[in-house]
Amino acid sequence: MNLTQTSKRILLSSLLALPLSLHAFAEPAKSWPAPIKALEKQGYEILGSFKAPDGMTGYTAMLLTRPQTIYLTPGGDKAIVGTMIDANGDNWNQQLLDKQFSTALWQQLEHSAWVADGDSKAPRVIYAFTDPNCPYCSKFWNDARPWVKAGKVQIRHILVGIIKADSTGKAAAILADANPSAALNRHELQHASGGVKPLSKIPQPIQDKLSINQKLMERFGAFATPTILYRDASGTMQRMQGAPSSAAKLKEVMEGK
Repeated sequence: MNLTQTSKRILLSSLLALPLSLHAFAEPAKSWPAPIKALEKQGYEILGSFKAPDGMTGYTAMLLTRPQTIYLTPGGDKAIVGTMIDANGDNWNQQLLDKQFSTALWQQLEHSAWVADGDSKAPRVIYAFTDPNCPYCSKFWNDARPWVKAGKVQIRHILVGIIKADSTGKAAAILADANPSAALNRHELQHASGGVKPLSKIPQPIQDKLSINQKLMERFGAFATPTILYRDASGTMQRMQGAPSSAAKLKEVMEGK
């Protein structure tokens, strides 16, 4: 499942170019220079910053659901929006820019209401949008056991409720449990017989978490579960829709190779 650099850029663009702006996940505006703050007022969502050539500072951003790059001049009083071209006519340091956008998107996953499956000290983290009633989510959970039990991978399940009428109630029951990780484990072990009992009345804080997860899922262009997000060997985020269909694809997700 190796992707070319071009296809990776297409994937990042498709993830960024989605009809939802979650400003809560962007970096705080209080430290931005005046031109960057002015762009924010015009609708730019600032995702992060990076060191650019000739004393400039670069910013990754979104505007009207499209990725943008901004360059702040050394004096800090002007900003240039657009693509920087090098002497060969190529986009300047495209690999860095891809990494910047990838990191910003990954941070949005980190701030979601996920439930951990596996050791918090595991060297590799994978995210998955998961519906408690999804049989393919359960398959992925089972297929991942060797890596999870070995302490090599932690899967962070971002729970949503989209498949059945009681999906939201089951997701809420797991999130509301005193030990959500244990509740998720119990649910998966009993998945064939229905899993956890859904909450009939969902507390507002839990409903808020589920709503944010649903919006985040939409932003990432995921309309089915599981949608798995992981980093490849270069550290760039990749996406897989559905449970891995082969041992090779499963290894790609679990090991990034």
